[in-house]
Amino acid sequence: MSDLAAEFIARLDRVADRLHRHATTQFPGGALTAPDPPTGERWEVGQVWAHLAEFIPYWLGEAALVMRGNGEPVPFGRTKTDPGRVAAIERDRRDDRVALWNRVQGDIVSLRAFLEGLTEASWSARGLHPTLGEMDLGKLIDEFLVGHLEQHADQLDDLAAASTG
Repeated sequence: MSDLAAEFIARLDRVADRLHRHATTQFPGGALTAPDPPTGERWEVGQVWAHLAEFIPYWLGEAALVMRGNGEPVPFGRTKTDPGRVAAIERDRRDDRVALWNRVQGDIVSLRAFLEGLTEASWSARGLHPTLGEMDLGKLIDEFLVGHLEQHADQLDDLAAASTG
């Protein structure tokens, strides 16, 4: 396993522990995340969990697509306004958080297996995102998978802190 994969797996393990704790955290009703910098959008805890439960499979599929490229950047990804993304968040935002955590946990197992299976050559794969431009596989994993899980765990940390503060 490459050092980069090992680093991502260590981060994944830490964020999984944080998310697991938040699956049963009591959050105050009506609490909202800080505004998303590009959009100003604010989410309640249910929206955060619904998004967590939908994005790992999507981005794993996109990473696999990028890896199938033959040295050229492969178009991939979606934007925040993607209808499938928006619909999944709206559909699942009121679901039981423990049930959503169970889905996320299974997706984290899949993400871990994906990372463990990467070869050194895999890291050179490049994709072309519609708004962020060209990125290698490491940047894709950081931006849309492991780093994205960390960003949403940070949101849940902040919401939990606000409820005790």
